[in-house]
Amino acid sequence: MNQIWLGLIAITVVVTAGFIILLTIVIIELKKTTSSFREFLNTTEESIKPALEELQQTLNSIRNVSDDINDVTSDIKTFSGTVRDVGQNIRHVSNLIEDVTTSTTIKASGLKVGIKTALGVLLNNFFLGKGGGK
Repeated sequence: MNQIWLGLIAITVVVTAGFIILLTIVIIELKKTTSSFREFLNTTEESIKPALEELQQTLNSIRNVSDDINDVTSDIKTFSGTVRDVGQNIRHVSNLIEDVTTSTTIKASGLKVGIKTALGVLLNNFFLGKGGGK
């Protein structure tokens, strides 16, 4: 029975030694994998840094363009308001000119009729001799 126990102990020692050797190989491979992963992360970080800096610059440029567009939009609103005011002023001036033209036409017509009537009376009195001087 001692030989069975010695056989079992020997098998256990061999299996344990195999397990330890296998575990050691797994740990070495895990260490290599961890080292490779760490190197990959460092390489990725180095390649991403310039892209992030360029992205930051692009975002700043977009912000500047957006601010410029807001300024231009504000200027266009101001300009359109000014154009509207100019249009209203032109309409008022046009109405005033129309009123003055109408008034002047009426006055000119009245003056024309008055001069015609006065000349008619003057000539009538001069040629017919109906003046107040005799």
